[in-house]
Amino acid sequence: MASAAKICKLDQDNNDESQVNPGKLNSILNEKDFKDLSKFRLDKILNNNSSRKVVSLKGNFEGSSGDAVVILEKTTFSEDTLRSESDYFNEKSYLQKVFHNDIYGNYHFFPKIELNAVKATVIHPATQKHIDKYSVHNLHIVNETPKLYEDIVLPHLIKDQFDLQWVYNILDHTSESDRIVYEDLDPDSGFILLPDLKWNGEIESLYLLALCNKKDIKSLRDLKKHHLPLLKNILKKGVEVISSKYGLNSSQLRIYVHYQPSFYHFHVHFTYIRYDAPGILAERAHILSNIISNIELLPNYYQEVTIPFVIRENDGLFKALEEGKILNKL
Repeated sequence: MASAAKICKLDQDNNDESQVNPGKLNSILNEKDFKDLSKFRLDKILNNNSSRKVVSLKGNFEGSSGDAVVILEKTTFSEDTLRSESDYFNEKSYLQKVFHNDIYGNYHFFPKIELNAVKATVIHPATQKHIDKYSVHNLHIVNETPKLYEDIVLPHLIKDQFDLQWVYNILDHTSESDRIVYEDLDPDSGFILLPDLKWNGEIESLYLLALCNKKDIKSLRDLKKHHLPLLKNILKKGVEVISSKYGLNSSQLRIYVHYQPSFYHFHVHFTYIRYDAPGILAERAHILSNIISNIELLPNYYQEVTIPFVIRENDGLFKALEEGKILNKL
């Protein structure tokens, strides 16, 4: 998830008009400029992920100050558009032959433009942290003991984390209120459920985020026994809402928490089990039902256990761990 004030998702509606999510942008780079990317000037390809069909680009917008990061992602196929009478299977889409050998034909397929959308995310103005986040980089696994968390990780994240104002804007209904799928107003066990910006709206790639109302829970490390009502409420009501609205039951959902998270306000991810969402690997994703079970077993479980996480070499925390001569001991 990312700030609506800093990230605008560019989608095409049925009338082929670009829609921009609410957000405060540079006065020169306003909503009308997002009908295309003609003012974007490419400086560098940060990362080209061929497996996920995502490319991250660094550049700037002509006539506007500051760097920009543009992320382009091929969207998933929607089963609603894959019908025998759809535009995939008529003269509006065409094939360009690469070769044909016996029963095997290889072609480039060009669907009509409405079926060939690329999801675009724009971060502007982008900080060096954003540029680093979307750049290709070497990865390392850190086995974080409670002492390592207290001595190095916690001080670093307090000092160097991303601004959370965009989260508070959602909780306070000053931004993105039209995107809220469900809200529980209880100050202790309540949360807001809304689509993650990575979701293109198709059930096949369903991705929602639950932001808790409480502002004093940074991550998995803070969870204790008195947070069980919050966790159980998010699990129960999140599943009920998704089942009612999108037709997926609990056994079809992957419900998890990231450690380390991309931002330090406690939140829970809900994705369709068939969707290989970013960040679902074992070294980062912790299943919510298992988190609840661990805390029921030991109330201070997440203050006592060693938790592995993945870190990038260009992350400031990596440098702090290197300086403390921690990495070569892990």
